[in-house]
Amino acid sequence: MEQAYGAGKAGGTFDPITFFQQPQAILRIVSWIFSIVIFGCIANEGYVNRPDEVEEHCIFNRNQNACNYAVGMGALAFLCCAAFMALDVYFPQISSVKDRKKAVLADIGISAFWSFVWFVGFCFLANQWQVAKPEDNPLKAGGDAARAAITFAFFSIFTWGVLALLALERLKKVSFEEEYDKLFTPHTPPPFV
Repeated sequence: MEQAYGAGKAGGTFDPITFFQQPQAILRIVSWIFSIVIFGCIANEGYVNRPDEVEEHCIFNRNQNACNYAVGMGALAFLCCAAFMALDVYFPQISSVKDRKKAVLADIGISAFWSFVWFVGFCFLANQWQVAKPEDNPLKAGGDAARAAITFAFFSIFTWGVLALLALERLKKVSFEEEYDKLFTPHTPPPFV
């Protein structure tokens, strides 16, 4: 097959300018940055204490699970973005249509999963922030970081959702390639005797 989706030709050279202009690469980078912001905000300023306390508690209603969720999911989303960015770079080198299809199906499933995870995270963090007591944080430390984590969790719902939709479009093209290969396999005529 002459044309492979996502590249000029399967096995061709990697062009970083063309790659980073694709919507999928841009959204992966944006999702990657959002995960860093969420993880960084909570890890850096997500734990506060009252002036009379030594032990720090989570800024989200002193609920340790909220901070653990944000830090854990932010770190995992960061790694997942990096892994799928590497897969996107490697994708044009995959010559087997079946392997391409598996990669795209994994992308759809994982992107949809992360969209759901960030929806749950947004709802959980927003709820815990809403019911947090002002007396637990009288100096109002870390409020901007908590709001940033909530905001970027909300935006991550859409970036991962659009990544899932883009992967779905990619699946349609890969499925077309698979059908094309089945219909138009190179036919070698029998030897002339």
